[in-house]
Amino acid sequence: MSLVELIGQADERGLAASGLACLDRCIPLLGGDDEVLRPLWAGLADDAGAAEWGARLEQVRGKLGGEFGTADGGDGESDVGGTGSGEDEAVLLARRMLAAAPVERSAAGIRVWADACSVAALRIHRLLDPLKDAGESVDARREGRTEGMSPLVAAELRRQITVLELLAGHGPAGLRPALEVSTEGRRVLRAVVSRRSRRRG
Repeated sequence: MSLVELIGQADERGLAASGLACLDRCIPLLGGDDEVLRPLWAGLADDAGAAEWGARLEQVRGKLGGEFGTADGGDGESDVGGTGSGEDEAVLLARRMLAAAPVERSAAGIRVWADACSVAALRIHRLLDPLKDAGESVDARREGRTEGMSPLVAAELRRQITVLELLAGHGPAGLRPALEVSTEGRRVLRAVVSRRSRRRG
């Protein structure tokens, strides 16, 4: 199945894990440490965690700083005008992912967020990939048209699909391997950001 189809069929836990994993992989752009999202991951393990999602989310926002309450929703496709660097736009997209996270972990709200995070994370990897992605948009990639993908985009698409498949196939037991997949992606993106920083310096 394509990524779009997997998101369409995912349950509330799978959607939350998908959105959270996308955000987790992009944490290097927000200056966060590797453990900052762990409370949210832990809350996905049981139904009781849904009630604590909002409080844990606000704690994460507090640790990462910035004003998140007035963000306009983060559909992942916003145009920031092209006035900054690719990394500037990537940072903005990552901040919007966090800003758009719903404080209530309801299936409807989480589905919108997970879909937006999927788009934003792919756009971030496309912006930061030193090799050009030949596709016209990330929507084509999400729908299964994968010809000419750049390496970073291909790896991010694969990770998004893997997380959803793990949760669909294993339920709560899929959370640990999903987190491992996300951790791997975070390390890759942190290395990419570090290399770009060294080149600028």
